[in-house]
Amino acid sequence: MKHPFSRFFGLSDKQERQLEEEKAVDEKPSNNEEIKQIPIAEIVPNRFQPRTIFNDAKITELAQTIHTHGIIQPIVVREYEQGKFEIIAGERRFRAMQKLGWEMAPVIVKNLSDTETASVALIENLQREELSPIEEAVAYSKLLELHQLTQEALAQRLGIGQSTVANKLRLLKLPDEVHQALLNKTITERHARSLIPLKDVTKQLALLQEIIDNHLNVKQTEDRVAKLLSTSPEKKKPKRKAISKDMRIAVNTIRQSLSMVIDNGIDLNAEEEEHEEYYQFTIKIPKKK
Repeated sequence: MKHPFSRFFGLSDKQERQLEEEKAVDEKPSNNEEIKQIPIAEIVPNRFQPRTIFNDAKITELAQTIHTHGIIQPIVVREYEQGKFEIIAGERRFRAMQKLGWEMAPVIVKNLSDTETASVALIENLQREELSPIEEAVAYSKLLELHQLTQEALAQRLGIGQSTVANKLRLLKLPDEVHQALLNKTITERHARSLIPLKDVTKQLALLQEIIDNHLNVKQTEDRVAKLLSTSPEKKKPKRKAISKDMRIAVNTIRQSLSMVIDNGIDLNAEEEEHEEYYQFTIKIPKKK
């Protein structure tokens, strides 16, 4: 089975094996890769990083481990402008070194494009399965945009179901308050997805608060959504009956006849009204004096 990076960049099996050998994320660097020491002040986080929340306690634990054992894996960067290096992989290690007050960092410099850099960051984080549902959704959205893919093609390249991609992307339609509740783990992804059919932002936010205040489970939330939809004014509007072809012909014939009368110089006043059960024409023809 091909590695996700290979599916995105179209690498051959030989190139894929070479990539696996050269990866610095989970393996030791190969002998032909030079580890450089560069100032931490010249390193910036990946602009395409999907992760928005970093657990400070875990960063502290990592910093303690690095302080005791040193850096086992250098971080991977690329030089995107003179004297500025962008992280490709290893932001947690970078943050840990910052916490320790290090001035220099061991790095491996790769020559990657913007698209490749973004894809590596996004896919690496997706494969680690540590992202929140909203972070996953943002990652999928960015990959779709970067590679001009359909949802189906993205799912195939990541080795996941299309429904997984579609369900995550639907979360992006929800208001920011729901996104934040997901990031904070105040509600679950299923809670959030239950809110989507409401469409009205005010109702979504009101129910969100109700979920939080009353600790509603998913089933209770779905029941509340169903009740809100059943009492929605839009649901109570009567459906307009379909107009038959013969009826359309009759109405158009009357309209054309009235136009012909007016064109012949007859000054008439015609009003047309459409009711649920019928059309009504009111015609007033003034008597000539």
